[in-house]
Amino acid sequence: MPITKLLSLALHIGLRQGRTLALLAYLCLALSCNEADSVHRFKIVATTSMLGDAIQNIVQDSATVVTLMGPGTDPHAYKASLRDVKELNKADIIFYNGLYLEGKMADVLHNLSRDKAVFAASDGIDSSNYLIDPNFAEGVDPHIWFDVSLWKQGVQYISRQLQAVDPAAAAYYSTNTAHYLQQLDELHEAMQKAIQQIPQRQRVLISAHDAFSYLGRAYDIEVRGLQGISSVEECGLRDITNLVNFIIQRNIKALFPETSVPDKPLRAVVAGCKQKGHQVKLGKALYSDALGQAGTWEGTYIGMISTNVQTIVKALQ
Repeated sequence: MPITKLLSLALHIGLRQGRTLALLAYLCLALSCNEADSVHRFKIVATTSMLGDAIQNIVQDSATVVTLMGPGTDPHAYKASLRDVKELNKADIIFYNGLYLEGKMADVLHNLSRDKAVFAASDGIDSSNYLIDPNFAEGVDPHIWFDVSLWKQGVQYISRQLQAVDPAAAAYYSTNTAHYLQQLDELHEAMQKAIQQIPQRQRVLISAHDAFSYLGRAYDIEVRGLQGISSVEECGLRDITNLVNFIIQRNIKALFPETSVPDKPLRAVVAGCKQKGHQVKLGKALYSDALGQAGTWEGTYIGMISTNVQTIVKALQ
């Protein structure tokens, strides 16, 4: 209701009941609260849950953060829905991973960048730190979040862009970012110590697709993926046979499915090993391209990474 009508109604009722000033004060207070609620709230849209969690740690409850891809979602194969496009159009700023992770959203993000602030978190990372893979369409591995030291660079870049677009909250964002970066430093150190508990010869991580190469390089663990960097790539009989032979040769104890990738191909590897007299177990699923359920420990970046490392160490020791 317009303010003039509210004040007129208050005056009319107040005159009849003799409580004009009190009622006017009450209605004006209610009106001011309603107006405050209706004031535009800074809105940030992130493609992946890893980005959404990083942004939430920076802005806390001072802005609205919308994450397009939920738990178990494969960003390599993700296509923007009509709802996503609406959310993106209403955003004040948009963040995506980049390096072709969200390959099927490339056109949508490019078109939005003509009129909106759209940033790739990977642009905040020194390109000399990228892992190159000529077998991937774009040549660069996009799974940067599995090296916490690199992810820190991405977080700092996100924070700088948020501060530039929302300067009124810049100091608040800066303080929150510093606190979160300290937590990431502690996570990085804990990961280094944990992985070293696995004997060197057994320190081999085999997963559904090649998502963990940054983790392997940063924390000294050999990594193999049945599928390539993109889960869209299909594996053939030769890929399965080669992996079976490798597992038997190295006496690998466990393979790891992923929460965002079907485990049928890995089960074929387990069956192939069994046929050749080698027992290898299918371990607990790792979180690769998405966090766990919202509201859980695994639904945070730090919780997801910590849970993965615990799973890997327990299975390979």
